Amino acid sequence: MKRVECEVEEVDIDDGDRLVAGVRATCGVCGHVTESFGVNGPSRRRCLALLREECPGNENNFYVDSEE
Repeated sequence: MKRVECEVEEVDIDDGDRLVAGVRATCGVCGHVTESFGVNGPSRRRCLALLREECPGNENNFYVDSEE
């Protein structure tokens, strides 16, 4: 399993009629992006898990926050 460093940043996510605080993770290899509501640890880990689930190249990587 390859370790892939990703950029995780706090952003405002459009929830239809309002903006909600959230996080965005960007894959360090292909640039695929995932978002989650909330800015705490579980939201950050969810974004990284989604990168693995949604990988456009069907790779089985271990995604980590480049800041940790």
